[in-house]
Amino acid sequence: MADSNMAWARLDPAHVPPEIDTTKPSVARVYDAILGGKDNFAVDRAVAGLSVKAMGDSGSGARLNRAMLGRSVRFMAALGISQFLDLGSGLPTVQNTHQIAQSVNPAARVVYVDNDPSVSLHGQALLAGDAATAVVLADVMEPDKLLGLPEVTGLIDFTQPVGLIMNAVIHHMLDEEDPYGVVAAYKDAVVPGSYMQITHFCDAAPEAAASVRVLRENLGRGQIRSREEIKRFFDGWEIVAPGLVFLSEWRPDEPVTLPLDLGSLFMLAGVARKP
Repeated sequence: MADSNMAWARLDPAHVPPEIDTTKPSVARVYDAILGGKDNFAVDRAVAGLSVKAMGDSGSGARLNRAMLGRSVRFMAALGISQFLDLGSGLPTVQNTHQIAQSVNPAARVVYVDNDPSVSLHGQALLAGDAATAVVLADVMEPDKLLGLPEVTGLIDFTQPVGLIMNAVIHHMLDEEDPYGVVAAYKDAVVPGSYMQITHFCDAAPEAAASVRVLRENLGRGQIRSREEIKRFFDGWEIVAPGLVFLSEWRPDEPVTLPLDLGSLFMLAGVARKP
């Protein structure tokens, strides 16, 4: 398994590659800041602070979302899914998709995709020498282009089932950008027996809307949707038990305490199988 430290950052912690604009916040780095990561800048931490303050959950929603990613990847890997396409993957942090999948199946292959140069640079350093994992700098909003990239097709065999990971990514697709069409393109590209994981900002708590409004104002991204709207992304696929539920309720490792806290209410989560 690849070294989890960031090689280029160790060489010179003060060095910022020219591809990275430190004057503008990015979705990936803001999320990293909320998770307590170190791969972000003051502008990202400022937006993260405003978002967490609006939500009032001390960032627990982001942590619960990350934990749900781990449970869903383990679930799919245990069912025999050996290749994963992680769309809008964000910055590497503790227990990444490839580490989780390979803990179940050492031969599992993972392709991470993000449009943020920060993710690409960190990922390439993290995965140096790991032939089973790749990081691709591309736009998930362009599935036709992305799915044909040699970096993707070199590891993902689309004649075999794939685990599609859309963890906290679709809610950054605005309504006018045809998110249902984008998701449908990825669903169409994989064979029956494939699985898809989605977590998405929901309208269960007014605090969530306030938090997402901060993201929209500062990042130009962030979209609250209803349960019905989120469920539409799974159309044509079989949602596995326990269904489309709040973050902490999806196959929890420990008993869930009721009533749910604000962090749990931030997003809905689900996994579905292509029949």
